[in-house]
Amino acid sequence: MTTRRSFLKKAGIAGVTGATALSAPAVHAQSVIKWRMQTYAGPALAAHVVKPAIDAFNQAAQGQMEIELFFADQLVPTSELFRAMQRGTLDAVQSDDDSMASPTEVTVFGGYFPFASRYSLDVPVLFNQYGLNEIWDEEYSKVGVKHLSAGAWDPCHFATKEPIRSLADLRGLRVFTFPTAGRFLSQFGVVPVTLPWEDIEVAVQTGELDGIAWSGITEDYTVGWADVTDYFLTNNISGAWAGSFFANMERYNELPEHLQTMLKMAMDSSHYYRQWWYWGGEADLRVNGPKMQLTSIPDEEWATVEAAARVFWDEIAAESETKAKVVQIFKDYNDVMDKAGRPYRYG
Repeated sequence: MTTRRSFLKKAGIAGVTGATALSAPAVHAQSVIKWRMQTYAGPALAAHVVKPAIDAFNQAAQGQMEIELFFADQLVPTSELFRAMQRGTLDAVQSDDDSMASPTEVTVFGGYFPFASRYSLDVPVLFNQYGLNEIWDEEYSKVGVKHLSAGAWDPCHFATKEPIRSLADLRGLRVFTFPTAGRFLSQFGVVPVTLPWEDIEVAVQTGELDGIAWSGITEDYTVGWADVTDYFLTNNISGAWAGSFFANMERYNELPEHLQTMLKMAMDSSHYYRQWWYWGGEADLRVNGPKMQLTSIPDEEWATVEAAARVFWDEIAAESETKAKVVQIFKDYNDVMDKAGRPYRYG
């Protein structure tokens, strides 16, 4: 709250200063372009998933532009990120569509859409080679927001206080998860709970939450959730989180072309960092991590969850023409991967 009050106070002062400047003599000096960007990630996670790229951009911009980075819920709640960016309160955002409640036809596919990906490389291929970039660009252009770049994060697993070894163990579990993932999991008895990101660790400690279905094991260790949960379920409901960088359309269009190019390069470096950081971390911490015991639901039982996901896809596809187009892309892509076989798909 202190940060938000300071932010609003500074914004008010800036408004007064701007009004005064209208009557002042013109100063012909190049001003620094300043952006405010907020990420969905808390400080410990942001140190990996976004801060290195923004720091590098600010250094390379050599005083022409500066992006001030804010962490999860620091200026506005994550669920209000889209509106804040649309209004211009924020210039840019790093989030998934689902968490920031963007009013588009593609919102449900952000975050962890059930079984839409098996590996992290699936996400950039879907966006860059199978047409999702064009669909996202069209949808966000309708609402005054520039979809800048999509990338993959980690897979989605359950981290819980009690072990999960069958689907029956999911019944009644109060779990922090993404909106669409929660909608899907509720058919198996999971109770989705929405809380501010920074409150999750304490909520597990106090028993308000039974677990988390928000990340893979790398994040569990990085942000402290492995300290309050005892078990990690190896089955996942998605192989990779799909998230993006977004910007206020007017602010983005005001950027000189060379700064737009530098911004894209910074985002690409962020995507690349996550590819190897998560991929290596997920394996290493399963094998060598000392804090969580691994559990699994048998493959034949988990197959019923995968089958339910296909039914869920068709339900989503029936909601609109755009959603049907995205679901068909998922189907076409997975058909190619299955036919390609190893190393693209196993079994």
